[in-house]
Amino acid sequence: MSDLTPTEGARFLLERASEAADRAEYRATIYTPTETFAGTATLVDDGSVVVAIAAPADLVDMVTMLAKLTARAAAKKRADGMPPWPARVLRWRGPGRGGN
Repeated sequence: MSDLTPTEGARFLLERASEAADRAEYRATIYTPTETFAGTATLVDDGSVVVAIAAPADLVDMVTMLAKLTARAAAKKRADGMPPWPARVLRWRGPGRGGN
């Protein structure tokens, strides 16, 4: 059991594995009270993403949305002189809000 395992809902974690100018590869992990799902996410600064994770569809939808929001923000962060790809993105969703 990880420190990230919630007692309810789900936690969604993206951890940057590598990056290039316009894209980044992330390890994608979904933590629920009973299971942990691991996969990958490729984010491109045009807002497109490819998520590969074997999990229930509602959880995949949530981690995909998180990846898209992160990807869409990358170009603006770069234009503002900030690092475009965060090292880590962590979100929690409670029951009834996309969590288990």
